[in-house]
Amino acid sequence: MSKDKEKQGPSDKGGNPKGGSKKSTIGDSSNCKDIEVLGKFDTASKKNRNGFTANVDGDGSYAPPEPCISFVSSLNDELALLILARVPRSDYQKLCLLNRRYRSLMRSGELYPIRKSIGIKEPSVLILASGEPHWWSYYPRSGARHNLPTLPSDPCFSSFDKESICAGTHLLVSGKEIGGSVIWRYELVLNQWFKGPLMISPRCLFASANCGSVAYVAGGIGSGSSAPGQKPEILNSAEKYDHEKKCWNPLPWMTCRRKLCSGCYMDNKFYVIGGQNEKGENLTCGEFYDLERNTWVRITDMIKGAPSWSSRSPPLIAVANDNLYSLEASSNQLRVYLKKSNSWKDLGRAPVRADHSRGWGVAFKSLGDELLVIGTTSDTYTCRGMTICTCKPDLESDSLEWIVLVSNGDQWSSFIFNCSVMMA
Repeated sequence: MSKDKEKQGPSDKGGNPKGGSKKSTIGDSSNCKDIEVLGKFDTASKKNRNGFTANVDGDGSYAPPEPCISFVSSLNDELALLILARVPRSDYQKLCLLNRRYRSLMRSGELYPIRKSIGIKEPSVLILASGEPHWWSYYPRSGARHNLPTLPSDPCFSSFDKESICAGTHLLVSGKEIGGSVIWRYELVLNQWFKGPLMISPRCLFASANCGSVAYVAGGIGSGSSAPGQKPEILNSAEKYDHEKKCWNPLPWMTCRRKLCSGCYMDNKFYVIGGQNEKGENLTCGEFYDLERNTWVRITDMIKGAPSWSSRSPPLIAVANDNLYSLEASSNQLRVYLKKSNSWKDLGRAPVRADHSRGWGVAFKSLGDELLVIGTTSDTYTCRGMTICTCKPDLESDSLEWIVLVSNGDQWSSFIFNCSVMMA
């Protein structure tokens, strides 16, 4: 945020603005050394005849300055920041209301490296649901819900299919506007949307996964221009997004072309599973990108026995504690992947109806060591009544114990267009 230009209002010989009453001042701010997290304020300042600094309001009148104090009383800022870094992210908006210094701290992003260094990660679920005009974030640990700012895209963007993925404190939403393919980037620290950067090969219906500040994408249908009468290209290219540099970097090509595929990050590898090839044939193989060898390795029959696609969604998969889980859209059965035998073990039915719309409109995500599922428990088509559940899977158990966080929330749409999890 840029600082407004200093305003020099007319004053009488006493140093007070003409026509205004004298306001009290507190402390000598000339002796206060601001730390970098303060950033730049919206107000200017002017010294009165006593050497004190007072804020200048928009109408040119003086306002009392805020005292230069620590974030936490009787503690130095270094220790105070360590304490504030442990505050749940869902409460950051409340801290912004305390004073300018807290607001500047929240917008500086200084707390996030501290949280990372002391091993604190809090998930927030970023959701765009049917019938709702904006994205919103849901915090499973506190149950808080916050609306994101309105995405400033053109009307075309909201009408096309979109894909989303998180990388660090960025939410990336890819789609199409009137001018062509586009990516909108939401930055958590600034609570603001920005356009770009576009992928090297724009695409839709691709596989994606993230690990910390890096996001991976692979496959999908090319969104670039094609010759008249020519079908869009099914891609085997892959790339990764760097949160720090805000750019995309190419990865080696996959072993086969695929669309409507799904991705996950497991055992320090980026997996791409299922989908269809350029001939429209269903793929039961999977493959993973080995970061150390910089190559792709195919896994034959990784999802052998999966039902025919027939307009079904991409595979609903999620990882918890480096174990892969699948939610079968035709039967609502939850399964876990057994790596040694390249097979799947049934864990019982999920608490939401994945078969309601052939897997579309359901979110099945990872929360680190937990699984998250969002959808509806009803067989109606009202698109209301969202249910949100989590569980901590146990491989020694034959079933999962689900915890219901939201049950039939009538005010929330139950059909999910896009859903991504941000860990920060």
